[in-house]
Amino acid sequence: LHGTYVCFCFSGLVNELKIKVPWGHIAAKAWGPPTGRPILCLHGWADSANTFNKLIPLLPKEHYYVVLDLPGHGFSSHRPNGTPYYFASYLGDVRRVVEELEWSKFTIMGHSMGKYILYIFSSAFPHMVDQLILLDTYGFFPHSNEALLNRLQRGFEELIKWENKESSIKVYTPDAALSRLLESNKHLTEESGRILLERGSTEVPGGLIFNRDIRLNLTNPLVFTTDQVFDFQKKIQASVLIIFAKDGGIKEKGWFPEQSMMQRILDGYQTHITQVLQFQLEWVEGNHFVHLNEPQQVAPLISDFLQKKVEPSK
Repeated sequence: LHGTYVCFCFSGLVNELKIKVPWGHIAAKAWGPPTGRPILCLHGWADSANTFNKLIPLLPKEHYYVVLDLPGHGFSSHRPNGTPYYFASYLGDVRRVVEELEWSKFTIMGHSMGKYILYIFSSAFPHMVDQLILLDTYGFFPHSNEALLNRLQRGFEELIKWENKESSIKVYTPDAALSRLLESNKHLTEESGRILLERGSTEVPGGLIFNRDIRLNLTNPLVFTTDQVFDFQKKIQASVLIIFAKDGGIKEKGWFPEQSMMQRILDGYQTHITQVLQFQLEWVEGNHFVHLNEPQQVAPLISDFLQKKVEPSK
């Protein structure tokens, strides 16, 4: 691999990776043999690579799973000052990582916010992605032109206001940090919260501080319109597995567009995937973090899907 790729720690069967980028590094965890079939895993908003800690050990062990800490999350560097967290910026992050890993074709598995990244990447680089696995999500959330302009305005106003405000880093006791995490995410069990806190916090004098960049709480200023979402979807050349949790995000107000729009997006996968490729939609018991809380609910479906790998028509 290139000189900008470094393995800095090894613990048991999991490698810790560190990929250099112009503003610092992107951290990652890797399971399995590097010669195995490559699978990139993307976590949700304010989470980390640890969100897949309980799931990946239940998946086929001959594959090579690389789980990123997206910039501003986990052990990865924060983006430079003055830079917002665009969803589209994560496209460049993924492209940098796979360049250093020397992957020409791979599978992407994404949870929650990871949907935005895998959707746009598989549309922009369709020749590089053979399968998509979406956990309690279906892809891009479409916005109207007016909503796009409103988010651009609000996103940059919030960023400038935040930059002009004096901010201090809050230190929590371990118990208080866990309570704060669980209060902000009702889908997590206490065990899952502790798993995420391991990589989502750093020990300092007096307790713990959260690792995530505060700017992640600001409005993402650049989203995509309905027409763009469907145009992007037509570019995908990968088989798709979508797993919805019965008590997951689909039941949360504001997480999904209206039912008719969601059905259009699901129908789009069925329509635009060729005869050779596969589209599979499954429902499981559990909530938005079922892959972490109860990984046994989704592991058999994912394992079976990975074993049914097919190549796109030429």
